[in-house]
Amino acid sequence: MGPETTPCDLVTVPARQGLEAVDILRRGADHEAVGPVLHDGSCATLGFLVPPGTADGWDVPGSACTRTDGRGLSLPTEPPVVGGGWLLPPGADAPVTDPEALRAALGQAARLIEAADNCR
Repeated sequence: MGPETTPCDLVTVPARQGLEAVDILRRGADHEAVGPVLHDGSCATLGFLVPPGTADGWDVPGSACTRTDGRGLSLPTEPPVVGGGWLLPPGADAPVTDPEALRAALGQAARLIEAADNCR
């Protein structure tokens, strides 16, 4: 199986939290933890590609994880979202984002955003 046919699940989050999480993951000790990230056409949401089966136990508030079972969403070279695009395109080094690293980064991002909003 090549990377073009690897099934994956999709975690979608509001763009502000998603962008913060991408920064957190990229600054972490494990820089390759960030897999491909999609954005929708309006840039309102970001989608992180995660390993298949992640949706079964996903419980992060403010986000959703969609099970694809390899139908319609695999690791393509073209973004699988009509009108969307890649924020981070697929790369050989990180085919998907580690769900535990993403869970931690999204939690940290939510706390940072809440703190920033409370400081206004």
